[in-house]
Amino acid sequence: MGDVDARLAELGITIPHRSPAPAGVYVPAVVTGNLVLTAGQLPIVDGRLPVTGKVGTDVPAEVATRCARISALNALSAVAEVLGSLDRVTRVVKVVGFVASDPAFTGQPAVLDGASELLGAVFGDAGVHARSAVGVAVLPLDAPVEVELTVEFD
Repeated sequence: MGDVDARLAELGITIPHRSPAPAGVYVPAVVTGNLVLTAGQLPIVDGRLPVTGKVGTDVPAEVATRCARISALNALSAVAEVLGSLDRVTRVVKVVGFVASDPAFTGQPAVLDGASELLGAVFGDAGVHARSAVGVAVLPLDAPVEVELTVEFD
C-alpha cells in the first residue's frame, strides 16, 4: 500500500475504482508533460447524481459542498487511472469548480471548499492549490457542481 492509499484508509475515504463514464466525446483525464488534467467531474455515485438543481434554491449549500467533495474524488479516480497510482502525484496545482447557482447565490467559494479540504486532507501541503470557483446557469445532467483538477506528478 502506498502513502496516499494509507492516508485515504486512515481518513476512511474510498476513491471510486473507475471514474464515471464520460457524458460526451472526451476522456476523463489526459497526461501532458508532467501534468494530468482531468475533465470536469460531476458528483456521480453508483452511476447517478445524488441531487440535481441549482444551489441556493433546489440544493442547500452544505449539500453542494458534499457534492464538490464527491466530484473531487471522481477526479482523483481519473488521475489514478492514467498514472496507475496517486502516490505519483507531487502537487495539486489547480482546481476549477463550477456551481450551478441561483442568481442570488454568491457562496461558490464555500461550496468548492468541499473539494479543496479533501485534497488538503489527502495530500497535505502538496494538496494546497490555486482555485477558481465559478457560478454558472446550468451544468450537464442538471448537476449542482462540477470539478476539474490539474496535478503534477513524477
